[in-house]
Amino acid sequence: MEEVRKRNDYISWDEYFMGIALLSAKRSKDPSTQVGACIVNRQSKIVGVGYNGLPKGCDDNEFPWAREGDFLDTKYPYVCHAELNAILNSISRDLSGCRIYVDLFPCNECAKAIVQSGIREVVYLEDKYADTDLVKASKKLFDSAGIIYRQFIPPNSRIVLDLSREDTS
Repeated sequence: MEEVRKRNDYISWDEYFMGIALLSAKRSKDPSTQVGACIVNRQSKIVGVGYNGLPKGCDDNEFPWAREGDFLDTKYPYVCHAELNAILNSISRDLSGCRIYVDLFPCNECAKAIVQSGIREVVYLEDKYADTDLVKASKKLFDSAGIIYRQFIPPNSRIVLDLSREDTS
């Protein structure tokens, strides 16, 4: 009888949680930027997810999605970022010691919410706005509060989800 061994091609926790963040981003209706976030507690259990979008109860057909123009004619005064939504959507009000996975490094407003919530680690995929004052402020806040932030470098560039439910064995 042949010995059956466990699979060796399973994904890591970081891949799994970043994958959840990226999948959450697919819910965003923003035509230019889709960001997702996933909060995980010390036991590696998901306690919150979010994506960038309008607050609950606001009709996203009645608000602008533009990036440029008069401030009130852009998305910026209206859209809640993924990190804030994940915090607000969390199943626990106590996020002390949690990690947040996000595909884009948090802005200063989200950094304040992350610090205030008690999250202790930020795992991000991209830091494309690293040279902006907003991200510099985020890093200053994180450094001051002792929050670890690290870039996740995925070992695989793709993880494919097949929703056809066909037997793959």
